[in-house]
This record gives sequence, structure tokens and C-alpha cells, in this order.
Amino acid sequence: MQTTTTDDVTEYVTVLIGGQLFGLPISRVQDVFMPDRITRVPLASPEIAGVLNLRGRIVTAIDMRVRLGMAQVGEARPPMAVGIESKGESYGLLIDTVGEVLKLSPDSREQNPINLDARWTRVSAGVHRLDGQLMVILDVDAVLATGGEALAA
Repeated sequence: MQTTTTDDVTEYVTVLIGGQLFGLPISRVQDVFMPDRITRVPLASPEIAGVLNLRGRIVTAIDMRVRLGMAQVGEARPPMAVGIESKGESYGLLIDTVGEVLKLSPDSREQNPINLDARWTRVSAGVHRLDGQLMVILDVDAVLATGGEALAA
């Protein structure tokens, strides 16, 4: 897993998905945007929300609620997206809201708790306990690999 580490501090962009706090290593985040129009892709797996055009690039939109096994919400509020690039492809992870950038010591990172949902464990690189809240660190490569396996099936 790639992370930005300076002076024994790792920076994470925090996002909320279904009321749960997640952290993405800032080194993997290209941009944060509000998707305009997402075009559905016929026969794509349910977690693939579709594709969109972002400044002339075709971006695959991944619905993180579906990927993490969470309940869907109505279209009451437009989703936000975190732009990620992997192996020359562009992805937009659809999230509820983006938070702040946190600088956390790698020493405070813990292994996944044994009672963490199995779907989350597959895409998690550990957790940080923050003021009574658990931040699950998303392993971007694992999140994208899960989709690749589903698409290949």
C-alpha cells in the first residue's frame, strides 16, 4: 500500500459513507468532485454506477455503498466522488461527503477488529481510533481489485 509519509506521519483524506468514517491515503487521491451525469453501463456489476466524463477523460464510477454492502439511499442528494487513478485507468469512488485531511502517526494504526464486516475487511488496511469514532483505512488497490474480479466473472 502506498502512503505519503513525512516525519512519521501519514496523511488521509476522510470520507463519510453511510455514516461511517473512512480514510484514503492522500497519495492515491487525484481530486474530489461532484459528478455531473453518470451513464449506466449495461450488464455491469451493481457496484459500477456507470461512467462519466471528467475534463475529457472517461471515468468509471464505483458506488462505494454497494461495494461495502451498505443500504442504498434515494437520489435526495447528489453524491460526491473521489478521483483515483490505477494502472492507467481513472475511477471515481462515489461517497456521501468528504471530510478533512488528517495527519496520523502509523503507530496509532491498528489491525482490523475481528468483528469488522467481512466485506470491509477485504478492502481495509487497518483502522485508527479517533475520539470515540473508528476510521477504517481503505486500501485503494483492494477496492479496485474487487471490482475487477466482479467484472471478469
